Amino acid sequence: MSDWLDEAAQRLAGAVGQPPADYALGEAEVEALLDLARVAAHESGDRKNAPLLSYLVGLAHGRAPGVPLPELTREASGADS
Repeated sequence: MSDWLDEAAQRLAGAVGQPPADYALGEAEVEALLDLARVAAHESGDRKNAPLLSYLVGLAHGRAPGVPLPELTREASGADS
């Protein structure tokens, strides 16, 4: 991740009392989230849907941490539909 994103992740982890390592994004997660944002912006015709859909995927991942993030992004984008 970038330094800016690393710092934001550290602030978020601190705000909720969790270890910053829990907020690290691997290459597969970064690629999945960027692809999700691209699909959301282009297929919906509204760029605002990209961060909003990413937030919804984050909610789902937080509530079901056993489901891999790339799987959730595929579901959200309809890639397997």
